[in-house]
Amino acid sequence: MTDYLTEKLEKAGLTLQEYQELCLRLLNYGVLCRDESHIEQQLYDRYIRIAELIDEYLFIIGIQVFHEKRFAYVRLYPPGSRVPGMEDATGNSFTSGLRARLKQDEVAFLLVLRQQYDKGLREGQIDDDGFVTESIESIGIAMRNLLGRRLPEKMTDRKRVFERLRKLRLIKYHQEEDLNTGEAGLKIHPMIVAFVTDDALAALDESLPSDFQDEDEDVS
Repeated sequence: MTDYLTEKLEKAGLTLQEYQELCLRLLNYGVLCRDESHIEQQLYDRYIRIAELIDEYLFIIGIQVFHEKRFAYVRLYPPGSRVPGMEDATGNSFTSGLRARLKQDEVAFLLVLRQQYDKGLREGQIDDDGFVTESIESIGIAMRNLLGRRLPEKMTDRKRVFERLRKLRLIKYHQEEDLNTGEAGLKIHPMIVAFVTDDALAALDESLPSDFQDEDEDVS
């Protein structure tokens, strides 16, 4: 097995250590997003060169790989998860690599982000990289309208939610910005569509007041 792997890696111009580094990074983080940092750009480009070898190893241990080439990211799904494009798989709506345990306020925030992303998509407010940018103020308003909840009032709790979703590569923001102001913007990553399933979104829609649903449909 090692000889086979080494031979394949040599043809790709990579070492066993570089292969191991990539596997460990994916298993530790569960996601690889090319535009996140210089390091992730290098690792993503490395994955492209040896995707078959990485996928074969992860398949053996029951992990499925979702590769979105358009937006240049890779996400892992543990056994039993619902993977985009694989209707026969079953699992939870909020499954990241590997098995994210999200707090209630993080789940609520995710639902609203998916709604806001879809709204931005319908209104053509999407940039060349597939991101939709929303101000914290508009997200807070949407959260009150959709779920009857508010963003965490304590700055430590708010930063914890934002940082958690940033680590999942679902949002981007300038860390030096004052996240307590409504003007600060969050960029919602297109992978939110794969992370928060249509079923979860449909369940949210069913729970909305009819007048809000009608208003949302008029906007689109």
